[in-house]
Amino acid sequence: MEQAVDRIECDVLVIGGGPAGSTASAMLARRGHRVLMLEKDVHPRFHIGESLLPANMPILEQLGVLERVRELGVLKLGADFPKEDGHVTFHFRRALGATPGYALQVRRDQFDHALFEHARESGVDARDGCKVTSVAVDGIGAVCAEARTGDGRAFAVRARYLVDASGRDTVLGNALKLKRRNPKHQSAAIFAHFRGVERRAGEDQGNISIYRFAHGWAWFIPLPDGLMSIGCVCWPDYLKQRRGSPEAFLMQTLERMPEARERMREATLEGEVRVTGNYSYTCTRMAGPGWIMAGDAWAFVDPVFSSGVYLAMHGAMQAADLVDASLREPSREAALQRAFDRRLRRGVRVFSWFIHRFNSPVMAGLFAQPRNVWRIEDGIVSMLAGDVFDDREVMKRVHAFKFIYLARGLSMATRWVADWRERRRQARAAFSGGTTPVDSA
Repeated sequence: MEQAVDRIECDVLVIGGGPAGSTASAMLARRGHRVLMLEKDVHPRFHIGESLLPANMPILEQLGVLERVRELGVLKLGADFPKEDGHVTFHFRRALGATPGYALQVRRDQFDHALFEHARESGVDARDGCKVTSVAVDGIGAVCAEARTGDGRAFAVRARYLVDASGRDTVLGNALKLKRRNPKHQSAAIFAHFRGVERRAGEDQGNISIYRFAHGWAWFIPLPDGLMSIGCVCWPDYLKQRRGSPEAFLMQTLERMPEARERMREATLEGEVRVTGNYSYTCTRMAGPGWIMAGDAWAFVDPVFSSGVYLAMHGAMQAADLVDASLREPSREAALQRAFDRRLRRGVRVFSWFIHRFNSPVMAGLFAQPRNVWRIEDGIVSMLAGDVFDDREVMKRVHAFKFIYLARGLSMATRWVADWRERRRQARAAFSGGTTPVDSA
């Protein structure tokens, strides 16, 4: 490590000041721990992932920021998906479980800044514009790191525990060589904000819209102040066809979706078009002696069901409980980490199963023509709301849906196998050669 000019002692070092970092920091500070949170960027800063889930709302309420966030957001009552003659809307009020019947769409620069400031108000030493340059962990009480401020001043940190909430920077995952691209689901995204995009009518004007096309899918997320976040998640072979500017490529891609194109007749671009690649990854471990990961620092799955912020904040709440208990009773750490690992992987598996099959003909047909026999459709609404951990009735419906998917797939096996082989071919091509868009988010 470089020679530092200053040293900070704390109980918990949190790397990253996004939703996961701010959530874990605030909860740990409330329990009497000295928490230092370091964020490399300066808030407010642009970030993608603007659609929250109903399961986010109880977390925001527990943090004490729900009303503040409500003032920043657009009411989201459901999500709509394409069908042959339009779209079908899944309203959250139909969910089986205890999740609220609504969520919010937010500008992430405003949302993340609000959570960061709330953590500071909760007693966290929250510093933005501070990049962690090196980190080493050798168990509880033996966390050493170095960081640098925006003006170049270096300082050292010694902590009892480390929470890596560094997002797609995956600071600890890279340091320990734990990060792995997902060979089954490689993609990249191109996205921007627009004005003048047509919204849904009535109570559905704040809903997220999802569109499919032959090489991926697209999102339309209504935001405050007349903005609409629009992005396309694309498979590798399609991205290799990219010519010209990112703006031209985004508009050409949206032209492939007639209803999406129709809603953009009066649209104007607001700001720049951004591209991010190598979208899906997982770290082989999410915890170890003296450290734990939360949110995208551990894994990032395709955002088609808007699961990112919820999984980050839910994981951060669980991580805060684990760190607090481990600092008080170090002998419990290993068992707590095993339970944490099982729980997080279980929830991610639910989303991932749907995500990996989302563009298949079978899934497209089932979402376009839902059936509510045995309230299976309501169970899928619960999944879309973020209820993927504890509700057995929801999980029964999810498993029943998987059986229906298999049965439908067998009935149209030729098309299903062709689609599966094409997706595997594209994934292998990306994993071996890779797409090349630069992450500029």
